[in-house]
Amino acid sequence: MVRGGRWAVLGVAAVLALAGCGHGHPPAETRPVFEGAEKLPEKLGKDGTTIRVGDPDAKVTVHLYEDPRCPVCEEFETTGGSPQLREATLARRAVTEYTLASFLDDRLGGSGSKKAVNALRAALAQGKFVEYHEVLYANQPEEIVDGFTDARLLALAGQVEGLRGPEFDAAVKNMKYRSFVTASEAAYERAGGAKDPKGPGTPTAVINDRRIPAEYNGLLFDGDTFAELLREIHARPWEWEQTPL
Repeated sequence: MVRGGRWAVLGVAAVLALAGCGHGHPPAETRPVFEGAEKLPEKLGKDGTTIRVGDPDAKVTVHLYEDPRCPVCEEFETTGGSPQLREATLARRAVTEYTLASFLDDRLGGSGSKKAVNALRAALAQGKFVEYHEVLYANQPEEIVDGFTDARLLALAGQVEGLRGPEFDAAVKNMKYRSFVTASEAAYERAGGAKDPKGPGTPTAVINDRRIPAEYNGLLFDGDTFAELLREIHARPWEWEQTPL
């Protein structure tokens, strides 16, 4: 448990509904790409799997573990804490990192997660990861439906100015980044450690190398609470590092 102090915000999160992949809601087909997305620097990390977005000198690093088919990830991205994280990233207060999992294909059948992760890597090669990531979650199919087909991924890419082209289209159709998809899933599973050998669950957030415990995972879905936590960590990162969780 968190012991008093400035981190009482986590106590609020403890009483929020816990969440994990398995519950979704209809996608927001008309949700626009957030303003300023094209200005964010994005690159592949040295480990070959982490996708890093934002100012590398930001005081707060939020590392997210997501599966493109996960409806709870979609909830975080569209109506949860992600819009506040985007604002902090645009303001250079935070940098956002992604590890993209694809375990739901094996659990539910199909190949939509793997195809989407491959397409996201292809978008990164074009400098369009941020915008495309936004579009995919705004138009996520139902979890049980293997809806991220090549045709659907290419159609959605048409919503991102400058993304479609021979190189991107071929990368999607031919699974050019298949090895990246496999390596990313392996990185996700390693992140679970001995306690969770199949992975920590999606979405999971690690802030400044400290994983949000499962009992506080609800804060990811309360925008105001998550924004307050990010502000507190930015102002006093040393206190976050020393706070018992």
